[in-house]
Amino acid sequence: MAHELDASRLDRSRPLREQIYDLVRQLILTGKIAPGDVLDEKSIAASLNVSRTPVREAVKKLSDEHLVDVVAQSGTRATHIDRAEVEQAFLIRRALEMESAAQAAQRMTEAHADALNDLLLQHARAIERRRFAEAIATDDRFHRYIADISNLDRLWRAIDISKAQLDRCRHVMLPRQGQGEATLEQHRNIIRALNSHDAERARRAMADHLEAAYSSTIRAIEAGEIKSR
Repeated sequence: MAHELDASRLDRSRPLREQIYDLVRQLILTGKIAPGDVLDEKSIAASLNVSRTPVREAVKKLSDEHLVDVVAQSGTRATHIDRAEVEQAFLIRRALEMESAAQAAQRMTEAHADALNDLLLQHARAIERRRFAEAIATDDRFHRYIADISNLDRLWRAIDISKAQLDRCRHVMLPRQGQGEATLEQHRNIIRALNSHDAERARRAMADHLEAAYSSTIRAIEAGEIKSR
């Protein structure tokens, strides 16, 4: 983890708390900080050459999102993946993203379609090259762009926070044979639905995509591929 927490990655002109939060959160989501791993605030502060205060503030925010457990006298650890949390994350994400797609369908332009298709190509190349972290990042840009079409920045932020437990599962699952290809086809269906300018069709295409991903996640949990409690 230490090499990921490089002080040169921080922009000292911007609030440190948010940057430290983003760095540590990404390490948790990608599994570089594994469930149960200890987060040593003093060590993080030393690695980033910052005081303990912004680290403590970042950890508090991660705790609010149930990504870390802060236990008095026992320290701070990355939470274990909890099936109940995964289920809640799915329900929240599905509701918000269905509305995001419905709103975008009414505002879709040719330029928007071109941008989404470009992201689809980038996603496909990342999967072909087995760059799975890059594939997930591109997948997120695809979903975020749909919210951007309708200028729904706050909606995307709510989605991003709510889907954290699902993201932890995604990094385990994407290397599975056929998982990435299935996602690409579902994204194509979403683009077609958005291009139709039919809000209900877009809502359904998004729901189908997220429900398929969730079903795969639950199967992986039940098979023990994703350790949960």
